[in-house]
Amino acid sequence: MRTSDFDYELPLGYIAQTPLDQRDQSRLMILDRQSGMIWHAVFKDIGNYLNAGDILVVNETRVIPARLFARKLPSGGRVEILLLRKLDTRTWEALVGGKGLIAGKQLQVEAIKPGDRAPQAVIEKVLEGAERVIRFNEPLELLFPKIGFVPLPPYIHTRLNDPERYQTVYAKSSGSAAAPTAGLHFTPELMEALKSKGIGFVFVTLHVGLDTFAPVTENDPLEHKIHTEWCQLSQAAADQINQAISKGGRIVAVGTTSVRTLESGVKNGVLMAYEGPTNLYILPGYRFQIVDAMITNFHLPRSTLIMLVSAFAGRECVLNAYEEAKKANYRFYSFGDAMLIV
Repeated sequence: MRTSDFDYELPLGYIAQTPLDQRDQSRLMILDRQSGMIWHAVFKDIGNYLNAGDILVVNETRVIPARLFARKLPSGGRVEILLLRKLDTRTWEALVGGKGLIAGKQLQVEAIKPGDRAPQAVIEKVLEGAERVIRFNEPLELLFPKIGFVPLPPYIHTRLNDPERYQTVYAKSSGSAAAPTAGLHFTPELMEALKSKGIGFVFVTLHVGLDTFAPVTENDPLEHKIHTEWCQLSQAAADQINQAISKGGRIVAVGTTSVRTLESGVKNGVLMAYEGPTNLYILPGYRFQIVDAMITNFHLPRSTLIMLVSAFAGRECVLNAYEEAKKANYRFYSFGDAMLIV
């Protein structure tokens, strides 16, 4: 197995730069992973491919406005900060842009609106590359509306006028640097319609890191260091899923983040409550224990995400589906169309 096995060519025109006006009007490819058969639909009709008793497992993480701008003290040099992980109430791991950002350097965060209160910070530790540990003089959560910008993926170059379009409609638990994009297609009305058909929803949390966009640079995927992300699966969620399994319902993971959360919670073949970091790295050959079907967007080449999807459906099957999607002018990546793999 080589990283190049998960490569494919994608002209830039296929990359969706903006979301559709209506979330559930995105296109939906249905892929049968056993036969390789493909059908085309619209996401709002996904209920036609689900059964009463099925459970949709969705990630209710919320993207934080993690992009901050600051000035070095006392020089006034400009600094960009991208928050990655919260370490304690006032300390964050972050990516920084700017020169001379050594340990002990003092920073003044800038408010979006001049005159609004904004915190000061100090660089506590230099990590690898552009990563730093930064300690702020007060918690950031209440200040985010005044100081923070939602970080969009690096391949999106069009301004997003409504930041809520990069949140799922059920986003609740703040902590992600990127959205769980498979969930962006759901509307409250669609969720209610699915519930009325006997399809259940279970909520889990996995805070998505920016590493989700990073390509695998090693020739051998096994040499790649998978990113660690914090996730939570409550006892109530585990009970609901286990009950559905016992009654023959399918567990449909909405997005790769829900897949990682579910499969991280398996102990001795049984799904258990789980809270903490996961570094589960799913590659072809992995045996899925909980997930029966998956809703996912179309992923970047050479990424751990396309490898995960290939582990579920088979590499050739997935790459063939991607070629079919290109022929049918599907939209790719975060604001793009969706795939249901059964």
